[in-house]
Amino acid sequence: MEIFHNANYDFLRWRWYAISLSLIVVLAGAGLMVTRGLPLGIDFSGGTSRVVRFTQDVTLDKVRQAVAPLGGEAVVQEFGDPSERRVMIRLPQQEGVEQGTELEQGSLRAEQALKEGGLPPFEIDNREIVGPVIGADLQRRGIYAVLTSLAAITIYIGVRFRFSFGVGAIVATLHDVLVTLAFLMFFKYDISLNVVAAILTITGYSVNDTIVIFDRVRENMRSRRRDPLSQVVNQSVNQTLGRTIITAGTTFLSVLALYLFGGEALEGFAFTMLVGVISGTYSTVFIASAIAIILSRQTGGGKVQAAAAPSGETDQRPGRKQRRARAS
Repeated sequence: MEIFHNANYDFLRWRWYAISLSLIVVLAGAGLMVTRGLPLGIDFSGGTSRVVRFTQDVTLDKVRQAVAPLGGEAVVQEFGDPSERRVMIRLPQQEGVEQGTELEQGSLRAEQALKEGGLPPFEIDNREIVGPVIGADLQRRGIYAVLTSLAAITIYIGVRFRFSFGVGAIVATLHDVLVTLAFLMFFKYDISLNVVAAILTITGYSVNDTIVIFDRVRENMRSRRRDPLSQVVNQSVNQTLGRTIITAGTTFLSVLALYLFGGEALEGFAFTMLVGVISGTYSTVFIASAIAIILSRQTGGGKVQAAAAPSGETDQRPGRKQRRARAS
């Protein structure tokens, strides 16, 4: 299905604005990480988390006062629809508590503190307990999973494309991860196992879109070897624009339905995917291509003829022009 007929939008005209916008978002997210710290969920930090449903309205300050005697820095916040009077209470792992029985007793003490704090009657909707050993192991495995994914993508792109285009694709992938983390900080979502799974999905999604455009760049370079590289890249982005919009649009609608109707358990995953889909499409069109062009100009590849063929892959038969060239 063709959405755009003879699309000829000058996307690269806005590359510096796009790069500036991305830097602002990433730096703002990094600033929040420095000031607040990375908001690790119960999966990684260890401790106890429970969702309490009160029968009457209660302020968050009263709930904080009730759990204050337990020690540690408790996190108390509204959970879900405010009309449901649900509050999430997360308590950090106490030092020296390792065994399952001790963890259970600590959770029961927290519930007893709520009962003795003069709060309205309540019910426990959900309760999670994660020990420090398990939390540290999950945190380590999550970091390894993300780094392994990025390393594998880097190797693949480095083999498939030339240096400037490979760097552009890698920068776009890292851009999507950092932008997604920044928005998680802005909207105060915890980093949980579901969020890590969404980030891994985003990296593959972003690279796939970028490779589609760069493959088209390689094809166009063979027929437009004397044109400026920026024109060839911009034409390639326009030629694949319909495919990019259809893919991103259908994925976005699916994830949006998951965010709206999937419940609180999948909200963090769905939100991460929503941000990742938008960021991945944006970085494919603006960031990856812009970085590739900037690096090509710095290395003397401003013309397609200079950037098209790697050494040893051109037709060297005497008396004939080079007829085949590798684009990227």
